[in-house]
Amino acid sequence: MSSQHARVYYTHDQVKEQVQQPNVVRKKVKVQKRWVTRGEKLMYSIFAVIFLCFSAYLVSYSASLDQINRNVESLNTQIQQQSVHNKNLAFQQKELSQPERIIENAKKHGLKVQNTQVKQATELAD
Repeated sequence: MSSQHARVYYTHDQVKEQVQQPNVVRKKVKVQKRWVTRGEKLMYSIFAVIFLCFSAYLVSYSASLDQINRNVESLNTQIQQQSVHNKNLAFQQKELSQPERIIENAKKHGLKVQNTQVKQATELAD
């Protein structure tokens, strides 16, 4: 056999093998497209976690701010009460330091006031 015949014989055998194989029925498998891809799911998950963290931080910040405002209001109330108490004490001090009252107490305890003038003591302003 010459090389030419061998090539023809070889290709002829391949054609026979292809013809002898049974027909294979190929079914087309429909690949369902996913509504949301894996990458989108990952992105949505990351955004959801970030949103939840931000929401928790915002609620925490609002709660602490509210607590601070309540503390400020209670301190303002205490300041006002102390201011009223200080004014009452200043008024009582003025009442107790009146010259007539001092003379009356002195007489009650047996002291004699002789023609003197009792003046109200005042602080010297520097």
